[in-house]
Amino acid sequence: MACDKCGKEAVVLQKYSGMHLCAHHEIEDVERKIKKRMRQDRMVVPGDHVAVAMSGGKDSAVTLSILFETFSMRPDIKFTAITIDEGIDGYRNFSIPRVKELCDKLGVPHIVVSFQEEVGCTLDEMLTHERKEASCTYCGVFRRTLLNTTARNIGANKLATGHNLDDDAQTVLLNVMNGDTERLARLRPSRPQEGLIPRIKPLMDVPEREVALYAFLKGLPFHMGECPYARESLRGEIKDMLNDFESRHPGTKYSIMRGFDNMVPCLKEKYPQVPLTKCEICGEPGIKGVCQGCKLKERIKIIGKPPLKD
Repeated sequence: MACDKCGKEAVVLQKYSGMHLCAHHEIEDVERKIKKRMRQDRMVVPGDHVAVAMSGGKDSAVTLSILFETFSMRPDIKFTAITIDEGIDGYRNFSIPRVKELCDKLGVPHIVVSFQEEVGCTLDEMLTHERKEASCTYCGVFRRTLLNTTARNIGANKLATGHNLDDDAQTVLLNVMNGDTERLARLRPSRPQEGLIPRIKPLMDVPEREVALYAFLKGLPFHMGECPYARESLRGEIKDMLNDFESRHPGTKYSIMRGFDNMVPCLKEKYPQVPLTKCEICGEPGIKGVCQGCKLKERIKIIGKPPLKD
């Protein structure tokens, strides 16, 4: 197949657009989408210190790479990479070196924060306790808290994550299937909240498949393994379902997000943004009373350090 733009050998068929693209034009198209979104939402402005959440996977590698390439000549804009080490044996220990490799190449400071040191035990240890929730509940709550706390402590005023189009479409469907329309409204916050570092998602208009291809074409170091706990969650099933629909009905993921964005004004009217309060135990921002992180710590009995043993 030939590229529809230049006639060279194509490396991808975008079924949703009908375009065959060569390596050069695929890279150009991905960067166009990302930069358009960053301009549209004013994601990075003069004087920003952007913390970049780095898991070591393709999405975070592309996020840091394109942010650095776009703004590296701006001395008033600073980047710091933050990796949360959940303590997943055979997974995170392979991905962290990829983050370090990319950060060393770009000259970006890299901070690693571990569950073991900050929460009291590793995720693997947490999941040995009797529990009702999926592993992603524990991981997600503690990871979000540590990312926010670390970004705030280093003086960052933005937190960039590698969420792509697939991730956002899955999140919308997940909340619809859970009947949680109020949480849907929170996906597009109206204003900053005290103590909560605003998040930016430069990849939100790029399909996961194209993010992966871009990372390969650019020669970025990243870890290709999947979290061993990923398939425990409903999100994994939704991901498979969405990919099946996208294969049979190209453009489904874009349509979901367009429909969601059209609903946002109505959602915000019904569910206005609630001011956050400080957790009664740890002081981190939360909805009310005790934050979810402290509730989970109590539930799995790991408030003390070192973690309690059976």
